[in-house]
Amino acid sequence: MLELIELFQYTFIRNAVIVGFLASIIFGIVGTLVVVKRIVFISGGIAHATFGGVGMAFFLGWDPLIGALIFAVGSAISIGYIGKESVQREDTSIGIIWAVGMALGALFYYLTPGYLPSAESFLFGNILMIRSIDITLLTILTIATIIIVTIYYRRFQAVSFDEEFSEVIGINTKHIYYLLLLLVSISIVLLLKFVGIILVIAMLSIPPTIANLLTYNMKHIMIYSIGFSLIFTYLGLYISYSLDIPAGPTIVTFAGIVFIGALIGNKIGEKISKQQ
Repeated sequence: MLELIELFQYTFIRNAVIVGFLASIIFGIVGTLVVVKRIVFISGGIAHATFGGVGMAFFLGWDPLIGALIFAVGSAISIGYIGKESVQREDTSIGIIWAVGMALGALFYYLTPGYLPSAESFLFGNILMIRSIDITLLTILTIATIIIVTIYYRRFQAVSFDEEFSEVIGINTKHIYYLLLLLVSISIVLLLKFVGIILVIAMLSIPPTIANLLTYNMKHIMIYSIGFSLIFTYLGLYISYSLDIPAGPTIVTFAGIVFIGALIGNKIGEKISKQQ
């Protein structure tokens, strides 16, 4: 216990604990919408495309968050338009946006002169890079997410489970879909320093998927997902600090192990139920 208290004398630990709490709420709420609406692949495309924005920002001398936000929102709108207007096969377009974003990021990194933060810090996260402004922005996003999802909960729920019926009863499904993609893209940008561009999609999908093994009620999935995210985040941070290994990969690996265990446990439970 004394060791845990001593840890809080370090600013980066305090930042990580605060960001971990806020991130868990985002993972739980936005991740549930991503999993229920089945847009994990779309979210992965948006996440990877942001690396192009990070590289562009360094090349132009901007804050990397600005470049990442431009690419994330641009990718979200493009993917949403392609999917809704059937301009091109959606999976093909997502794959192209995904790969081109990563390629642009690598090129901009190569062309930018001088010292740059490691690209791995953005791909896999680095809690040492978290600043006070990042915590402020994440706090605003968390509050905005709670308010938006509370106001639009019924419409998100309807569009996620049956989009055609939602249109019949008068819900503007396009607006709800674009709103969801914008939430996902902004969440990815503000969480990329914590768990990284590559790993953030894992934390948006693993906790809600485990929660979905326990319940089909979307509201309950969100609550359980927040709980699982808190456990994965804080135990992952502790393991990371104890073993002196990167926090983001540790948190996601721990979550992945629990996910596999939950799947096995669920299968065993189903077999036992059938035999009774």
